[in-house]
Amino acid sequence: MSEQLIKDCMKLGFGLMRLPRLEGGKEIDIEQTKVMVDKFLEAGGKYFDTAFVYEGSEEATNKSLCSRHKREEYYLASKLNAGEFCCKSKEEARNEIKVSLERTGAGYFDFYLLHALGTGNLSKYDEYGLWDYVKELKKDGLIKHYGFSFHDKAEVLDKILTDHPDAEFVQLQINYADWNDPSIQSRKCLEVAIKHGKQVVVMEPVKGGTLANPPEGVKKILKEANPSVSLASWAVRFAASQENVMVVLSGMSNVEQLEDNLSYMKDFKPLGENEAETVKKAEKAFRESKRIGCTACRYCTPGCPVEMQIPDHFAAINDYWTNTDMDKNDFTWRVSGPKASECIECGQCEDACPQHLPIIKLLKEVARTFE
Repeated sequence: MSEQLIKDCMKLGFGLMRLPRLEGGKEIDIEQTKVMVDKFLEAGGKYFDTAFVYEGSEEATNKSLCSRHKREEYYLASKLNAGEFCCKSKEEARNEIKVSLERTGAGYFDFYLLHALGTGNLSKYDEYGLWDYVKELKKDGLIKHYGFSFHDKAEVLDKILTDHPDAEFVQLQINYADWNDPSIQSRKCLEVAIKHGKQVVVMEPVKGGTLANPPEGVKKILKEANPSVSLASWAVRFAASQENVMVVLSGMSNVEQLEDNLSYMKDFKPLGENEAETVKKAEKAFRESKRIGCTACRYCTPGCPVEMQIPDHFAAINDYWTNTDMDKNDFTWRVSGPKASECIECGQCEDACPQHLPIIKLLKEVARTFE
């Protein structure tokens, strides 16, 4: 077992990417976020996760957490993204932490991550010297621990950890739906992290909300096994039960989601043998369902030339496929902005997508289905 980087923290972490929004969806609901932050801390939670690229998140972190609570009461993680949609030079990349510290008012970050590493962007982190840069930041006291978040195959992760053995932790997408997925490789990536003795922060345990409202076949299996617990609880507890997992992030969007998570994570118990078998059955049922594996992270939307809300299109067609009583005409009010057929096939979205989805091809299927 690798060294524990946090020893006094609930295993549930507060992901600050999907914060509640005011009517209209553009502005973060700061007052509701304050309530959620306070309840989370009162229950024994300490780990909060934001990023330079999460629109409005770092500012909201300041208003709801950093300006209202003593710095020693919580751990805060943020991230440096070297993607072209964030920075165009070494200087801009290295300036991100300055901006993040100003936005959050945190003074320092307990955990700092090189963001969303994969084959497509690794060269930028090397070119800008960011592996050495995070060591400098730690030496200067601006960060306590450094690591990286990852979206690629297990063999790529193995190479990164071999080349950079000093990375103190890794953030991985781990959930039962992606456990044996050939693209995400949750299980294989976790095995690599364990081999290298790294603590793991879990992201997307509920796969962007998908496993809180999974396909009907999955719902049936889980509800028959235990009708008294939420569907999301199976996914979060599955992730938290894995070896070397330090904390499981949940991107909570309202007080109700927070309270549900706290109900089973405040006094966390790993999955029992029968529960683990139930999750295996749920995983099989999920694999057999038809759906697009979008987690609604929205990394694809900022650089879209036509400003298409791609995740909304995918959410609508997933709902259509899984809800047989939904009429195609119901789609018209689900998505604002450009239609799927208005895609100009520039490909920037596919470069940005951490799930490696063939977005252009999928948008054509959305257009065929609904237009």
